Amino acid sequence: MKKDIKKILVVGPSWVGDMVMAQSLFIALKAQNPDVVIDVLAPSWSAPLLARMPEVNKAIEMPLGHGRLGLPDRWKLGRSLIGIYDQAILLPNSLKSAITPWAAKIPIRTGWKGEMRYGLLNDLRSLDKAIYTKTVQRFVALAHEKDASFDIANPRLSVERHSVESALKKFSLDGAEKNMVLGLCPGAEFGPSKQWPAEHYANLAKEYIQRGWSIWLFGSAKDQAITQKINQDLNGEAVDLAGHTSLAEAIDILSATDAVVSNDSGLMHVAAALERPLVAVYGSTDPNFTPPLGALSRVVDLELECSPCFKRECPLVHTNCMNQIEPRLVIDAMDQLIGVSL
Repeated sequence: MKKDIKKILVVGPSWVGDMVMAQSLFIALKAQNPDVVIDVLAPSWSAPLLARMPEVNKAIEMPLGHGRLGLPDRWKLGRSLIGIYDQAILLPNSLKSAITPWAAKIPIRTGWKGEMRYGLLNDLRSLDKAIYTKTVQRFVALAHEKDASFDIANPRLSVERHSVESALKKFSLDGAEKNMVLGLCPGAEFGPSKQWPAEHYANLAKEYIQRGWSIWLFGSAKDQAITQKINQDLNGEAVDLAGHTSLAEAIDILSATDAVVSNDSGLMHVAAALERPLVAVYGSTDPNFTPPLGALSRVVDLELECSPCFKRECPLVHTNCMNQIEPRLVIDAMDQLIGVSL
């Protein structure tokens, strides 16, 4: 980072997991210059997530939904930001993400080539996917000069005790410290090919219930069908939070768990960044591309010949990459993990 860069606008990604990984970029920028001010242009849903990243000064709401072009709105927003920033760093590779920094006349506009962005970006990087194999590497590389070597710090979300206590009290979980708590995140926004079966989650949960653990189920309203199925198999012994918490509350409550099992999802990245002992179940996606970034994280992946396929639904119909991961594999991984961490 050049010494005269005092304020940076980061155009953030549109997915929870990617936004968590973006914190590694923010950490890198602060390591180069502790006084740099970092603002993040991002969808409104991300504000509570960004508020838990100490490196971020403020979130600026992108008033357009994911996938909308909205050229006049992007232009208008950019014009309102003229004269404020010394550099913009773009994490999305889309053409539309480059319009606002260009309209804002930000002197240095950094990003990967992506969609035809010649002229909109003036610090244009060519991505060598063989070198930058992970998403987080591609983010952090933009903090540095071209072809520079660098280290990557794991994301680390910061939660405040009073906020956690308030969330636990709201959902009548404030007495839960009497038991160990296992958080389950069985949903996946991407599609069913990323979802470990509900019955496997239930069988895993039964093992920990027998050991005296409490089970908390996390997810959005879209995940309620699978969390309800799991809880039905558990005779209602779990606390089903799916669709009932805000993102802020989900983050705070996840921080109070003793361990987490998750599909490859946004909440998986949140749990890793909260430094929870985490076992992540992978099938159709690649743990080498978007792994959970935490010292207390482990991956269970059968590495079948047909995976990763990166399809929303299994093209072979059987979804063996997930279905054949027996609960015992995940239990053994978790037991090894908590044996180290507790």
